[in-house]
Amino acid sequence: MTDSLTTAAAGTDPAEVRAERRRLVQAVAAHRRLLAGRPGFERADLRRRNREVRARTFAQQKHDAAVRRADGKHRRAQSSCDRRLAALDGSRDSRESQALAALRRQFIDGAIGKARLTPEEVNGIGGGLVRDLAAQGICTPADFTRISYAKAPNGRGGTVVWIHRTRGGKVHINGIGEHRARTLMEWRTATLAGAEARAPQKLPVEERLRVDQIIADERVHLQREKEEAERAVSVARVVAGQVLAETLVRLAAAESGAGAAAVLRRAEFDAMAERLLALQAELRLHMDRNGTVRSGFRLRRAEARVLRPVPHLPQTAERPFVPSPRAPMSSAPPHRGGAAATDEAASPGRRAHLLWLLPIGWFTLTMFLGFSYRTAGPLWAEVAVRLVSLATVVWLLCLWVPRRRVSTAQRMPTGSALATWGVFVGLSALRASLDPAEGADGVPWFGVVLSAALLLWGVARRRA
Repeated sequence: MTDSLTTAAAGTDPAEVRAERRRLVQAVAAHRRLLAGRPGFERADLRRRNREVRARTFAQQKHDAAVRRADGKHRRAQSSCDRRLAALDGSRDSRESQALAALRRQFIDGAIGKARLTPEEVNGIGGGLVRDLAAQGICTPADFTRISYAKAPNGRGGTVVWIHRTRGGKVHINGIGEHRARTLMEWRTATLAGAEARAPQKLPVEERLRVDQIIADERVHLQREKEEAERAVSVARVVAGQVLAETLVRLAAAESGAGAAAVLRRAEFDAMAERLLALQAELRLHMDRNGTVRSGFRLRRAEARVLRPVPHLPQTAERPFVPSPRAPMSSAPPHRGGAAATDEAASPGRRAHLLWLLPIGWFTLTMFLGFSYRTAGPLWAEVAVRLVSLATVVWLLCLWVPRRRVSTAQRMPTGSALATWGVFVGLSALRASLDPAEGADGVPWFGVVLSAALLLWGVARRRA
């Protein structure tokens, strides 16, 4: 900076003075353009920290859910084992009864299975009928269950006797009528009653010991299930803790790298802001020493722009408070205007108003309908109206939609309302010039001038 000041002071040629000032102006403008990325970087860094918090919260929620599932499964297994253990003490009698019933049934089935059908056992049934019954698989009382009466197999001869076999199906034996069938069933009933009378009435000692062994084995099995449930829930908790620890370590490593990069980037922006202030001071000193030089409009306008105050950016802590995703952001791009800022300036944390839907809707209708619903204008006017309306709708949506989001809540930029009114007045003036009913003999110059003034004013305030 000392060398440049020396050069500027020693140089008497206006061309050299203009060249030096142009260099300073371009350097300040370049630094301001680079520094304009600071708000976007801060918003991106805040979104990154929000993502990190959400990732840690999600990992903790997964760990808690896994632990809850393991605990619930353990509780269900414990209650089931306790319930079955309590039922074992009361199941001894029922098990003994079931064992005795099974033993009696086995004895009865064996007894009636050994009783053979012979003419001596059943009165009225001779050897021929015995052979016919044996041919159909009926040799003992265990081979049939009951008899019934139905029509003959050929549909003739009236009602006949059907013998129902144990393994399924029914047969009709010629020569066995109602009397012989009743005798056959009485023989089966008597044989069954004798077998039931001879069946054991008490459970043998070895069967009692077997039942006791079964209950003891089940008790041991249930105790083993309880221990396995305890081990399973312990293993599930350990695994969930390991997964959480690994996830947190991975997230911490990613956060550390991203945080270090953010710190370096923030330091670059701070150094850039200091350099910008130094360049502005150097430019002011150059202008004070050399006075006003003859320069073009672009250079004078650039001088006025680069000497604006540097926007103040609050220092962000390394670990700031991260707002809730449903809450408005507490940090937003700083206001770019000066003391003359109005209600349309960007206000952090306040979203763009819903009333902006009115101009968006009006320009959308005009984009589709044009002015054909009022007057039949020339083709160039219809095309121009639709193109201007389309551009205005796209411009307003690009400004309004991001400022309605919770994460990027702002108010509309300064000058956007004036520019919108300028476009509206211009289209209204064009419509008035094409509509004979408006009473305008020529072009409504007042509307055109007002529209241009509003547009220029809005653009100037937007750039200020």
